[in-house]
Amino acid sequence: MSTKSSLNAFSKAQKLIPGGVNSPVRAFSSVGGSPIFIKEAKGAYLTDVDGNNYVDYVQSWGPLIFGHRDESIEAAVIEAVKHGLSFGAPTIAETDLAELVVSMFNSIDKIRFVSSGTEAVMSAIRLARGFTGRDDIVKFVGCYHGHSDCLLVEAGSGAATFGNPSSPGVPADFTKHTLLAEYNNIESVKKCFADSSDIACVIIEPIAGNMGLIPADKEFLLELKSVCEANGALLIFDEVMSGFRASINGAESITGTTPDIVTLGKVIGGGMPVGAFGARSEIMAQLSPEGPVYQAGTLSGNPVAMAAGFAALSKLKQNSKVMSVLNARGVRLVEGMKKEASVYGIDMQIDTRGSMFGFFFNSNPVKNFADAGKTDSELFASFHAGMLKEGFYFACSLYETGFISTAITDEMIEDTIKASAKVFKEIKNG
Repeated sequence: MSTKSSLNAFSKAQKLIPGGVNSPVRAFSSVGGSPIFIKEAKGAYLTDVDGNNYVDYVQSWGPLIFGHRDESIEAAVIEAVKHGLSFGAPTIAETDLAELVVSMFNSIDKIRFVSSGTEAVMSAIRLARGFTGRDDIVKFVGCYHGHSDCLLVEAGSGAATFGNPSSPGVPADFTKHTLLAEYNNIESVKKCFADSSDIACVIIEPIAGNMGLIPADKEFLLELKSVCEANGALLIFDEVMSGFRASINGAESITGTTPDIVTLGKVIGGGMPVGAFGARSEIMAQLSPEGPVYQAGTLSGNPVAMAAGFAALSKLKQNSKVMSVLNARGVRLVEGMKKEASVYGIDMQIDTRGSMFGFFFNSNPVKNFADAGKTDSELFASFHAGMLKEGFYFACSLYETGFISTAITDEMIEDTIKASAKVFKEIKNG
């Protein structure tokens, strides 16, 4: 398989774009080698600039639940474009999508659309601070909530500590109000509240997808909500990744815990850039122009993005049983790969939620970021390169989640498992 054109494209991009990419993980730095440059995609397949085809288990990092270039979503986008790309004024399309999302989430009475997941989370935290009149926030080590300053925080030495910036360019003053807790460890959360009486909110990925797929324990989430309520803090579920992927009715429907605020993205844009945050009316009433908490965006509620999102969610709502089908395929995939890995003495930890799947080359269960960090990164890099060579495109970082789309068939799943057996054999034999 030749990747000469991708290599040339990457070389040129590096001269003009920092690292040659516009989002760091795309550079393949954690798996070695050079990134594949994509020319086009259709259904389950990506086609690179060299003409190689790959079964795509990334699906643009989640949005494409119906695969690439779904006909109904594509038609909705084309029709919207005919009427204009952007107006900077209200459209009925915004209300239609809002009504659809609200109908599927019990915790959301009103919603505000933005242009990215990062923007949604940033705005949700501002809203929580404005609603409570407090400054501090709690996040969990390993949960990624976008690249806004207050959330780019490293772990420090303790399970619960005030965070230090994990990126140059972020002043310590911006993160001094961010406390860190350990995922699935309620005692670390309680310590945060013991350290501060000024906590506005706790933000969590209820189904973490940015340290690999690690769902929060149901009991942990129930205790987390109880601790928040006892201390007058709001609970934010960051479902930018898991929203409409793990369940069409949100993580609240499968965990039994109802959040105060939810952030969304990915699927609600159907492949177009969209983010959103929603809550009960009492909280959303604090948002401008109803209330004093300011948030705005020129491209918020962009008509083309609204059309794509409405088409995607409408199709999903009308075909709600598809989630169980996708989950079954995800289970078959990871269980099949785990079985093949065991033949060669390779340990794997696996999990699925809806159309999301994840695996770690670990000997012990993975419950938090520290556990995930024990993954054999060299083995993962070898596996990734081997599967790419076989025509299967997995996330290029062990800390990312995989996605099943409706375009991925049972036959493709079996082909993937067979290819994994070949790759594991090659890895074992050196």
